Parts: sequence; C-alpha cells; structure tokens
Amino acid sequence: MTLLPERDQHKDLHMPAVIYVHIVGDSQTTIWGLTGRERLQRMLRPFKQVSLVANPDQIPAHALALFLRGDHLFDSRVLASLISAQTDLVFWTDKGQSVGVRIAGGEAHSVLDDFLSGGGGPVISGLPRCTLKDLNLLDLRQRLKKRDPPYVLPIRTDNRQTLEAELFTRSYKGVTDLVTKWLWPLPAFWVVRFCVRFGLKPNQVTVLSLVFAVAAGIAFWHSYYGPGLLLGWLMTFLDTVDGKLARVTVTSSQFGDVLDHGLDIIHPPLWYIAWGVGLTATSAAAVDLPLLCWLILIGYVGGRICEGAFQFWIASFDIFIWRPLDSFNRLITARRNPNLILLTVSWFVDRPDLGLFSVIAWHLLSTVFLSVRVMMGWQARRSHGHLQSWFEEIVPGQDDGKLAIRIFAPLTVKVDDRKVTSG
Repeated sequence: MTLLPERDQHKDLHMPAVIYVHIVGDSQTTIWGLTGRERLQRMLRPFKQVSLVANPDQIPAHALALFLRGDHLFDSRVLASLISAQTDLVFWTDKGQSVGVRIAGGEAHSVLDDFLSGGGGPVISGLPRCTLKDLNLLDLRQRLKKRDPPYVLPIRTDNRQTLEAELFTRSYKGVTDLVTKWLWPLPAFWVVRFCVRFGLKPNQVTVLSLVFAVAAGIAFWHSYYGPGLLLGWLMTFLDTVDGKLARVTVTSSQFGDVLDHGLDIIHPPLWYIAWGVGLTATSAAAVDLPLLCWLILIGYVGGRICEGAFQFWIASFDIFIWRPLDSFNRLITARRNPNLILLTVSWFVDRPDLGLFSVIAWHLLSTVFLSVRVMMGWQARRSHGHLQSWFEEIVPGQDDGKLAIRIFAPLTVKVDDRKVTSG
C-alpha cells in the first residue's frame, strides 16, 4: 500500500480531485469542549480538497469518499495520510475496529452500509487493510520541533481526562526554553481548562498578553521593576496559554498566528531598552544608554539573523533541532524567558543595572555561539551534503536511555491507559 508521507503544513498537500468526507456518529463526551464530530470538522477545514457532507447522498457518483467515525480522536497526521492515500483502504485501530474508509468508483453507499455495521461486510472485507504502522508517520514535526507517535483513540467518558492530558502534552513544542518546558505546563493546563469552560478564545488571551507586554514596558521605563516583572511573567505565561488553547480546541487562525509571533519578536528588545531608560532615572545608576541600546539590538537581531540564515540557506529545519547540543542550548539561549530570570534575580538583589548588563552579555554570547553553529552547519553541508536533524536519527529501542531523548523526544508516551512507543 502506497501512502503519501506526512506534510507539516496542510496547504502543502495537493490532490487534484475533491474528496467528500462524511463523519459517522459522534462521541457522547467532549474533549476540551469539543465532541469528536466537532473536532474532526475543525481539523478537516484546512484541507482545500475536502468537501464535508452531512448526508452521504450528497456524494456524487464515482467521486472519492472518506468515511470517519466521530466517536474517535484522530491525529491530524492520520487524517492527512487518509486524505492523500493513493488507494482505497479501510483504516483499523490496533484493537481491530474500523474507524475510517476511503473509497472511489461509485461504491460509497455500499461501503457506508458495511462501515455502519462494524466493518465486517462483504464490500469492506475486500478492501486493503491499513493501520497506524502502515502510515509511516514518525517524521520530524518541524513546527512543533518534535517527533512523537501518531494516534487514533476511542472517546469515552472514562478516558476523557487521559485524552485531554495527552492532547495538552502533545500541544507543546519538543524543544523550547526551560521555563516553558518545566514551569508553565501544570498551571497552563488549568488555565486552558478555565478558558474552555468559559468560552475564552485564543485571540482574546493573546490580546490580554499584549496588554501585559505594553504595561510591563511602561513599568520598566518608569523604574517600577517589581510590578513590571510581574506583568512580564504574566505575559509570558499567557503566551504559553494562547498557543495551547488554540491547539487543543483546533481554533488557530492566521490573524492570531501573526499577532502572537509578531508580539514575540517585537517586545523583548523594547523591554530591555525600557529597563535601561528606567536605570537612567535612578541616581545610583550610571549607564551609557545609547551604547546599551545598540548592544541590545546587535545581540538580539544578530541571534535572530543566525536562526534565519541557518533555516533558509543551510537546512530546512530550525537550528535548535540540528544536533542535541543545539536543543540543550535552546533551553537557556538568550530568549525572553531566560533573560527574565536574569532580570528578576537582579531585582531581588537590588541591582537592576547588573540585570541589564547580564542580559546584554548573554545576548552577545548567545549570538556568538549561534554564529559558530551556523558556520559549522555551512561547512557540514559543503562536506556531507544535506543536513539532518538529530530527531530523524533516533532509533527506538536503542536510544531510549539517552538524556536528550528523555528530555526532548520521549519515545514512549501514555495514551488511553497504555504505553505507546514511537517505533
């Protein structure tokens, strides 16, 4: 059976023909506020070649058709592969239950009758069987900087908490800073649950984080470092919440994505400059503000240039997932959260000037390190050709015990009260 490989962006998938998708049934319980049918409908919208039909009679004769069970939780990669498959097939879970059928040639209604009866009818029995292992979906997920096993799981009342916890965990990037990775997950889980319960949208959370970002900058400007740091940490926390809320409720939007990433890029250097302005207003601080501003911009912009140069000219992936060293570097590199730790410590010891100096120094050191890694990547590409992320070199069963694997790419996860290995 030949199936297309996973694509990281739905828009990269190309099918010349429309495929009509009909969702059969629904779940009796909700996962992050969505029934199985509602979640599938939202997940299928980005696929331009998909036409959702409420009534199977709307499927034209000899058209491509895909039937999916609404009482199951589908990984988006599984949906992408079923839509892009090169053949008719029946998709089965590892527990022997048919949860999806792809068919062409005018037999859609006969297939649907068999599908509704449990998948044991004569038409379905004659179709090729496909399972998760056949889909080959263990490729690197560039956007989330991770590699994790796909899933298709039944939605039941007794496994709701397990499924919600698993979806939330999978919404996290595999490689990120130490605060986002280890401090925010637990409180973010409960705040996301609060947002779902009261109908708050990701863009509303992002706008609130924007308000906190501006307020923190104003506080720094006027030397109110304590309140500014509190607002800053609240902003960084909400920056985690909005992304997780969008992913678990399948409510990502282009506007929200631009707003969120634009805010992430613009506000950090403005915070540091505002901190410097605040220092000039205190009698105890003697700083050369123009020089500090230039150093801040050189360190910050230089680091971003290194990241962009690596991904656009040297490799197709983010520099922080090239080798394990780069992933460890991402935990502490000069990004907003590690820098906020430096500023917070300096405020606690009543030396905000040292906080700014340490942020500038850390930015410059991080940029130097990234520059070296870019040059090493360029040399490696010249010598060995196409570069590969270390995530793609993981061998399940052989690399499980390595520290980098345990931190950034655990090969075994718990879903539906059982262990699933990515190999």
